[in-house]
Amino acid sequence: MFVFLSKFLPLLIYPLGLACLLILLSLLLRVSPVWQKRLVVLALVLLWLGGNRWVAYSLTYTLERKIHPPAELPPADVILVLGGGTESSDAPRSGVEVNGAGDRVIHAVRLYRQGIAPYILLSGGNIEWLSARTTTPALEMRELMLFMGVPDSVLILQDQSQNTAEDVFYSTQILRERGFDKVILVTSAQHMPRAVYLFREQGIDVIPSPADYSITDAEWRSLWQANFPAQIINVLPNAGYLSMTTTSLKEYLGMLVNSLRNLINLS
Repeated sequence: MFVFLSKFLPLLIYPLGLACLLILLSLLLRVSPVWQKRLVVLALVLLWLGGNRWVAYSLTYTLERKIHPPAELPPADVILVLGGGTESSDAPRSGVEVNGAGDRVIHAVRLYRQGIAPYILLSGGNIEWLSARTTTPALEMRELMLFMGVPDSVLILQDQSQNTAEDVFYSTQILRERGFDKVILVTSAQHMPRAVYLFREQGIDVIPSPADYSITDAEWRSLWQANFPAQIINVLPNAGYLSMTTTSLKEYLGMLVNSLRNLINLS
C-alpha cells in the first residue's frame, strides 16, 4: 500500500496532475461561473509555470548542485549504482537500451576501469503491478556492463527494491554482509541529494559521484544572458521543461517527506 500511495499521491501534486484536477473540479463542482474561471486560470498558470525554462532550470540546477562530489575520488570497496537508466530488452527492442539516465551505467564502468573499486553493486527491482517489463533494472545494468567488458565476477545484484527507500534498505544489507565500508554512490545528479540523505540515515557514509547532469554551467549562464527573442522562447511552456520540473519536484517532495518523518519520530 505504501508503494502505491508513494506513486499515486504525488501525481495529484505535480503541475500536470494538479492542473487536470483543478479543471475537473471546475466542471464537477456546483460553484459560480466566477470560481469556475478561477480554477481554470489557476490550472493554466500551473502549466505555464511548470513548463517554462526559467522555473524548470532553477529547480533542477539548485537540486543538482546540492551535492558537491570530491575533486578526486578515493579508493573504495564498491561502486553502488542505483537503477533507473535502462529499458528492458522486451520486443521489439533488440536488446537492453538506455534512457535519459543511462549515463549512470557508463559513469560506473568508467570509475571501475579507473580502478576506483573492485566491485560494482547494481540496485534496482520492479513494481510488478506497475511495470510489464520481464527483467529488472539491476539485471539490465548487468547485461550492459558485461557488453562493455566488465567481468561478471565483480558484479553484485540487488533486484528486490521498488523505490529509492528500498534501494537503500536492501543495498545496505548487502554492504554490511560483505563488510563494504567505503562506498562510491552513482546516480543522477537530481537524485543524488535524496539518495545520499537516505544512505547516511542508515549509517552508510557514501561518497557521491553523480552523473546525468541535466544543466551544465554554460547552459545556466546562458539562461541569464540570453537575448530578448531567446527569453520569449524560454518563458513559453514546453513539454520538455514540464517534465524536468516534475522530476525535480519529485525529489524535493521526497526530501520533504523524509524530513517530516524524522520530525514525527523525534516528537
